[in-house]
Amino acid sequence: MKWVTASERGPEREAVQRFQADGVPLAAACTSTFLLAEAGVLEGLTATTSWWLAPAFRQTYPEVALDESRMLAHAPGVTTAGAAMAHLDLALSLVRQASPALADLTARYLVVDHRPTQAGYAIPSHLARTDPTVSAFENWVRTHIDQPPRMAEAARAVGASERTLQRAVGKVLGISPLRFAQDIRLEQAAHLLRTTDLPTETIARRVGYENASTLTTLLRQRLGTTPGRLRGRATSAGA
Repeated sequence: MKWVTASERGPEREAVQRFQADGVPLAAACTSTFLLAEAGVLEGLTATTSWWLAPAFRQTYPEVALDESRMLAHAPGVTTAGAAMAHLDLALSLVRQASPALADLTARYLVVDHRPTQAGYAIPSHLARTDPTVSAFENWVRTHIDQPPRMAEAARAVGASERTLQRAVGKVLGISPLRFAQDIRLEQAAHLLRTTDLPTETIARRVGYENASTLTTLLRQRLGTTPGRLRGRATSAGA
């Protein structure tokens, strides 16, 4: 990949700043969100980008309130979207601002489902590889996935203090070590629900939760899905 230097980005950055000053609504998806951030128009605002670019984005533009779990992020005068096919989400969002009915009709013609979050698509191990402490912590969590995470024990295992672990995970992922551990457990639970016939209660215990109701609640809150939907997708895929 060829990285563009600050001087090469100058004309584009100035154009974006001029558009913002003129009150022109701005929108970007995936890697183009970096251009908006480079132009300074996202400072102090909530934005999103492709989940796998989040560590680089967060490190480069710490003044932006990045929330990569979102598929779309709306801020005054600026809309950002996530990864891959996010340009469709972005386009429909812009249409919806003018006409919700037209946006819904367009989505039906395109066969595009409403996808409010990227959380269900993120791969924790990919994100963790950008920092050795975070990577070691991720490996520890997976080794002890059937147990409630104990941060003091985890920190000792990866050769760091709890404070250092907290800082490393926060810098790379923008969340706490406990939240990251929960994301890993939910990823594994979702995988088991899609690929096995194990009862939800059994899967919950395998990933460190006491009962199925706790797992179901977290799947709904974090991934916007349920055990039934995950099993249904697996059945449809195999049909």
